[in-house]
Amino acid sequence: MNDHRSSKRGENIFKGLKIGELTTKYPLVQGGMAVGISLDNLAGAVAKAGGIGVIGTAGIGLFENMKNYKEASKIALKKFIRSAKEKANGGVVGVNIMVALTNYSDMVKTAIDEGIDIIFSGAGLPLSLPSYLTEKTKTKLVPIVSSVKAAQVIIKRWVSKYNYIPDAIVLEGPKAGGHLGFKNKEEIFSEKNSLENLVPQLKEFLISIEKKYGKKIPLIAGGGLFSKDDVKKILDLGADGVQMATRFIATEECDAHENFKKAIINAKSDDITIIKSPVGMPGRAIKNNFIVAVENGEKKPFECRYHCIKTCDFKTTPYCIAKALYNAAIGDLENGFVFTGASVEKITKIEKVENIIKELFE
Repeated sequence: MNDHRSSKRGENIFKGLKIGELTTKYPLVQGGMAVGISLDNLAGAVAKAGGIGVIGTAGIGLFENMKNYKEASKIALKKFIRSAKEKANGGVVGVNIMVALTNYSDMVKTAIDEGIDIIFSGAGLPLSLPSYLTEKTKTKLVPIVSSVKAAQVIIKRWVSKYNYIPDAIVLEGPKAGGHLGFKNKEEIFSEKNSLENLVPQLKEFLISIEKKYGKKIPLIAGGGLFSKDDVKKILDLGADGVQMATRFIATEECDAHENFKKAIINAKSDDITIIKSPVGMPGRAIKNNFIVAVENGEKKPFECRYHCIKTCDFKTTPYCIAKALYNAAIGDLENGFVFTGASVEKITKIEKVENIIKELFE
């Protein structure tokens, strides 16, 4: 096992993350929570405190008062990246861009043009992501996967087609919040898909890639992590860093409405449910009246103005997930719902980002 501890009290007891020439004080990535949960305030605060702050890009155009959703998305992303960088005070800022977005290319190009440090990309295999890079691009590319096989497929394609090796990889386990990279509940609750099982396997594969091509690929793992003990356990299994998202919702700096944060604080383990999302993936959420109504067959009338997700069958789905998540983010939980990780019950109060990070790593 790796010994990450330092003998000096009050110092960082873990190594920071090194992704190319980017370095952080702590081995932490704040998971990108889309549709208004992690925007410039949260991402900037995490980056300033020594982690990697991440802006969630899905639904970002809803925060601009424009009819043209795709144009609004580009304008909003530029604004939030610039603001997050300013607040980060030199810290590392990334974006999370779902492969399933219909405006995926727009989001990737915009982020690169704005000089974003890292693009994290999942919800599908980001097989063409390196094609957006230019010789002057410094942006790092980090796929998000839920299996060793997905990592193998991505690396094989990137090497053969673009001669590019990922700058890091995020392994998102089945206890994460929001959309999960699994087909059904059986896969989500299967022991073979647990982080404890997959981290050592993926690490072994990444070491073989490093030996073959001479480039280290840091492994970042997350999903349901809450405490310092959780962090140490994952790092001792071979991960170079951890990804945490839900823990940072109940913070002063989180961009979500107070009602959203209260839902996280008040949630118990019995309140968590796995929903069948309109985008065709299962998702972990807090059960509320909205979700119950959908499960009971009620249709939530809507018009699909955004066509934001490639895999969403907007003609048959009972509700617009972008609008539902947007409603929740701005505090209207009667017409929306809250995604959450599996450890939400342990979150009992609003904290400062800086204090959470110190608690986890010092």
